[in-house]
Amino acid sequence: MTLIVASRPNIYTGSPLDRAGERRTDEAWISAALADPETLWAPLWRSRNLMRGVEEGQPEAVFLTGEAAMALRAGDGRGSPWAFLGLLRETPVFAVDLSAAEDPLPLLPPDIGAFTDLRAVAGALPGTEAPILAQARGLLHWRSRHRFCGVCGGACVPHSAGHVMVCGACDTHHFPRTDPAVIMLVQDGDQVLLGHSARFPNSTMYSTLAGFVEPGESLEEAVAREVFEEAGVRVSDVRYHSSQPWPFPASIMLGFYARAETRAITIDPSEIEDARWFSRAQLRAPADHGFTLPRMDSIARRLIEDWIAAA
Repeated sequence: MTLIVASRPNIYTGSPLDRAGERRTDEAWISAALADPETLWAPLWRSRNLMRGVEEGQPEAVFLTGEAAMALRAGDGRGSPWAFLGLLRETPVFAVDLSAAEDPLPLLPPDIGAFTDLRAVAGALPGTEAPILAQARGLLHWRSRHRFCGVCGGACVPHSAGHVMVCGACDTHHFPRTDPAVIMLVQDGDQVLLGHSARFPNSTMYSTLAGFVEPGESLEEAVAREVFEEAGVRVSDVRYHSSQPWPFPASIMLGFYARAETRAITIDPSEIEDARWFSRAQLRAPADHGFTLPRMDSIARRLIEDWIAAA
């Protein structure tokens, strides 16, 4: 099987932030950064990021500073979850979650923008903004799901500038969770295996197979198991391509190619609705053949495009 390398970075990678982990436990530094009018704030509301220019097709992230940020923290934002994301050059960047507000826009300056689903516009955002917004979304989603201890049920309080939740009853420390998921393009000569799931937003979309890594399982083993479970195809020669943070809600996608050892397809209907073999000619003109490909911001699309280009 030909070695296929990533043609360009995946969306949500290449963050310009220095995560500055050593600052998270420096309470004096964090307090000063919170009070600094130059500090940047990335607001979220119910898993949506604040942006402007979406309707015009030119989305960009909105970061609040100065009086706008202070007013946000002085209002309903005071009790809202926040977390330190890192340093943009030397400027601190924080995320704040306004989900408790039924309508967050009155907390913000007039005509500042709107809260938008990151996945809907990530491919059009400036390259350095998508990973910052993805980090903010993923970290604050984790915070919202770990308010209570999974060991004893006690209430948790944030530490380390929002990167640790500590149980007030048993002192268990809970850290942000990222679930590894393998995503793979299975090839056999000039054809690849794609599947359609009922969960896809587009009824004609076919994409690479994917699934979560199980405890005690290597990534290569997960690739082989998931392909066989979903499509009944045996694979070998599993090769890594690239990875992509996918905080929707809390995954990292680990991309692979694999070679098919069998071709007969037997789908698991609880996992996917259909699976087929597609040629490069079909993938180059999907509309002519009655199907669509995955979103441009997905690693699934990158795996397909890089395979086509390797011919």
